[in-house]
Amino acid sequence: MMASKPGKPTKIIFPKVLAGTVVEYVPSKTIFSQGEQCKDVHYIQEGVVKLVLVSRRGRSGVLGFLGRGDFFGEACIGGHAIYQTSAITMVPSKIMVIERKKMIRLIEKEPHVCTQFINYLLSRNNRIEQDLIDHLFNSSEKRLARALLLLNDYEKGSENPSILQRVTQDTLAEMIGTTRPRVNFFMNKFRRLGYIIYNYKGGLEIYKSLSNVLQ
Repeated sequence: MMASKPGKPTKIIFPKVLAGTVVEYVPSKTIFSQGEQCKDVHYIQEGVVKLVLVSRRGRSGVLGFLGRGDFFGEACIGGHAIYQTSAITMVPSKIMVIERKKMIRLIEKEPHVCTQFINYLLSRNNRIEQDLIDHLFNSSEKRLARALLLLNDYEKGSENPSILQRVTQDTLAEMIGTTRPRVNFFMNKFRRLGYIIYNYKGGLEIYKSLSNVLQ
């Protein structure tokens, strides 16, 4: 099965009337946990956040990854009492926390924001659906290539372009559901093929040619 290219979610440019508290998080910090009271919408100004779901039997799985310009925890707008997943930072992140009532008021008073927000949610949910399909049907090599391309998109235009430098092979293994040795094997393969390079700063540079793996 051909792996789909990582979709780019619709970003919303909010009017200045939107107010929220900006909180800075270190990597691997839990923003909220599954089962906690759902009362705020969260917006990623910088960084990457993973959404983790734990089953009743205690098995955990990564539902998806979100980056700069993405929302999460928006289910509170629809009346959900608790968060359905846990949200954990992968890299240093700046998160705007918006109170439920403020977000609802903005959507009600600004029709164009409401339209953009709906379009964003549809786009984001489609991308998460593609992530799940990717995990079910594609090889770990294609999943890794897709994850790297997605992280590269998040890093572009970031105030602190160090996402790829901070994401370890262990984290990549967790993202795609495989082992670190497998990630290391494919990263070396991508490097030999000229799809990626490690720069002098210790960071990682991704070339568009990496998308050839998805063919």
